[in-house]
Amino acid sequence: MPKMGPRYKVQSRRKREGRTDYRQRLNLLRSGKPRLVTRISLKHVTAQVVQVAPTGDTVLASAHSKQLEKFGWKASGSNVPASYLVGLLCGYRAVKAGAGGCTLDIGTYDVAPQAKVFAVLRGAIDAGLNIPHDGRILPKEDRITGKHISQYADKLKKEDPKAYQAKFSSYLARGIPPEQMSVHFNAVKQAIITQFS
Repeated sequence: MPKMGPRYKVQSRRKREGRTDYRQRLNLLRSGKPRLVTRISLKHVTAQVVQVAPTGDTVLASAHSKQLEKFGWKASGSNVPASYLVGLLCGYRAVKAGAGGCTLDIGTYDVAPQAKVFAVLRGAIDAGLNIPHDGRILPKEDRITGKHISQYADKLKKEDPKAYQAKFSSYLARGIPPEQMSVHFNAVKQAIITQFS
């Protein structure tokens, strides 16, 4: 009689924790293209262009929202405009490193149109990377430039100054009025473009 082993197989730790979707990762690796790996935390955005190799993954280019401070960024490090700028910065560095096209790796994030991960994607595309995508998932221009933040801050300042001070205290402490977000965004974007043009 053949020997019977246990019928239940314990899943790998990262799968149990919900940190890695191995089926999705395998499909991305089979494409043979580098991956634009995007991860977003409560305070920061990270983007990396990663090339798979038999010896392990190699990072061709990367950008972090903390690095935007070198270009004059004073606003939040995890909002939609910051996500776009991180994608733009990572995209320029990847093009400089010789990456022409890649695929988007959003990990275990749910696909929600106009989400921050797709703001990173739009920034990378604007920098010159060729990434297959559906245009409907990309954030609108008003959200990319932070116009929605400016409008909300302006409205709140007129209606409830106390709530305005509480809501945007971190912006005001850094010396950036939130109603000027679009102007600030364009200045930082231009500084990034100037460095890589």
